Amino acid sequence: MQAQVIVDQIRMLIHQGKLKPGDRLPSERELCSRFGVSRVTVREALRVLEAGGLVDIRVGAHGGAFVTTPTNARLGEGLADLLRLSPLTASEVTEARMVFELGIVPMVVARATEQDITALREICERQKAALKDDTYSMSLSAEFHTRVAACTHNVAIEMLVESFHGPMLMSLKEAKTRAPLMGRKGAGEHAKFVDAVADGDVDAAIMREHLQRTADRVAQTS
Repeated sequence: MQAQVIVDQIRMLIHQGKLKPGDRLPSERELCSRFGVSRVTVREALRVLEAGGLVDIRVGAHGGAFVTTPTNARLGEGLADLLRLSPLTASEVTEARMVFELGIVPMVVARATEQDITALREICERQKAALKDDTYSMSLSAEFHTRVAACTHNVAIEMLVESFHGPMLMSLKEAKTRAPLMGRKGAGEHAKFVDAVADGDVDAAIMREHLQRTADRVAQTS
């Protein structure tokens, strides 16, 4: 509990902007004196802060605990953990995907670069090859949708979709149990969607139909 008090105090100072990225925390001795605790307790608190991506522990003559800027990967991992531990159903995940993925279509069309289109086509080619040799998996479908989100060139959107990868894959696998051949049709719709984006077509009809089929299938399992 004493360690948690230190963690909470330092988190509050960071959130209030009183501690900024790059700032060095007081030494272990100073923290012990300030909070009236042992070095063991201070070190435990620092380990918690380091695990949370809030501080970086450096050793050496110029070492110490330094405030860091949480990376997108770290933030995404935290959100992903919350999603994985939540009792989400495949139906709920697909409903969320319909709201989110249809909503970003105009941004994808407006911002997708030639490199983005090439990357999406490459995924479609791998899907086509996997279907031919019967090795297609839903992870290829999840990869496609994650890459589509990256076409928005919006870090927040990319982070949210990446953290949603696990639940998305779960819902796709559940849909496939209802329709074992769904990957074949889905891969074709992926290719059509890429063509539409390349042509500047902001109509989300292709993606809407694509997601609706998954929604209909997982609804049957609810």
